[in-house]
Parts: sequence; C-alpha cells; structure tokens
Amino acid sequence: MFNHHDVLMRIRYSALKEGDAMSVRTTITLDEDILKLLKLKALETSESLSSLVNNIVIDALREDNMDLKAFEERKNEEILSFESFLKQLEANGKL
Repeated sequence: MFNHHDVLMRIRYSALKEGDAMSVRTTITLDEDILKLLKLKALETSESLSSLVNNIVIDALREDNMDLKAFEERKNEEILSFESFLKQLEANGKL
C-alpha cells in the first residue's frame, strides 16, 4: 500500500456573483511520490504548490469541458459498433 500525505492547499475559484477570485483551504490526500514530484515541479517553475495544483485541476476541467462540447457536436453522428463495422468490411471483401 502507498504511503500518503495529507496536503493543505488553497484552491482558488471564481465567485459566481462578483467574478472575484476566492481561496478556500482544503485537505487532499496524495501519494507520497506524486507529492514529491509536485513539490519538485513547483520549485522548478517558481510556483507555489497550491498554485501548481490549482492550475493542473483547472486544465483538467477545461479539457473535460472541451470533450463535452465535442460529444455534443457529434451527438447526431451515426453510431457504428465494432461488430457491424467488421461485418461491413467482410461484405466489402476487405476481410
């Protein structure tokens, strides 16, 4: 089993009404090696650990948002299962 450390960090988020950045203190549990890696990256980039983790989370959420938008744009495309495509290739003499 992995050793874990509890990390106190500040996570910024935008207030819905004023648009001002707010910080909330929270506790997360990280794998010991992941924490070490994050601390090293924070040192190399002259960034606080909190800021680094906050930016990583924001990037992940932005990526999720882009994925959801892509799914929405493609929702009307024909769904093709592996089995039906395999049969189609067989029917076309490609298999």
